[in-house]
Amino acid sequence: MDPNSLPGVRLFVDAPLAAGASISCTPDQANYLVNVLRLAVGAEILVFNGREGEWRARITDAAKRRCTLECVGQTRPQLDGPDVDYIFAPLKHARLDYMVQKATELGVARLQPVLTRRTIAARVNLERMRANAIEAAEQCGVLRVPEVVEPAKLEQILAQWDPARRLVFCDEAADIASPLDALSAVPPGPLAVLIGPEGGFDPSERALLREKPFTLAISLGPRIMRADTAAVAALALVNAALGDWR
Repeated sequence: MDPNSLPGVRLFVDAPLAAGASISCTPDQANYLVNVLRLAVGAEILVFNGREGEWRARITDAAKRRCTLECVGQTRPQLDGPDVDYIFAPLKHARLDYMVQKATELGVARLQPVLTRRTIAARVNLERMRANAIEAAEQCGVLRVPEVVEPAKLEQILAQWDPARRLVFCDEAADIASPLDALSAVPPGPLAVLIGPEGGFDPSERALLREKPFTLAISLGPRIMRADTAAVAALALVNAALGDWR
């Protein structure tokens, strides 16, 4: 391995990965590797594509605006994590970025913005969401980048819901005070976690959620949390009770 290699550097690449496969970096990736990190031909980094695990890749061509990599060997097989969707009312800018990053680190499979009656930010930049998810996966060793789904209204999502997927939503008026006790009654299977807007769900939305046979309301305790904090707390609880933290 070249002494200038940085095996701690990970890049998400949209290309098939296999022994000997050649990867053309995007201009931004080439600039990062060649001009920012000053890596040269022969240096090695880690790459992943969310499908075929993580690989060591060697730089075979490097110029100011281009960089080509060759897969050398697999370091980890693909691990997808729990089948958990994260459905959330969008927030503004930095707080949405944070929420997407943390959800990626916590292993969700899909990110679904939901529009509710009290949603503050009705417009969602899906490309920015995906970029934040990729960056979080690169930095934290995650092998799966969650799918980013188009925004939809809450009523539309519920009308098209697959009842085989249990929908866990946060509600301070949940019947069971302990979220772990509530989650312990849920059988194994696909899940989704729903976090509402800053002002909470409208009473009619809460009633609609509670009448569905596939939903479960959980409490996050006696303190009122911001939506981005609630997201981390709820996803951590679901991973501990039903996900891959057991």
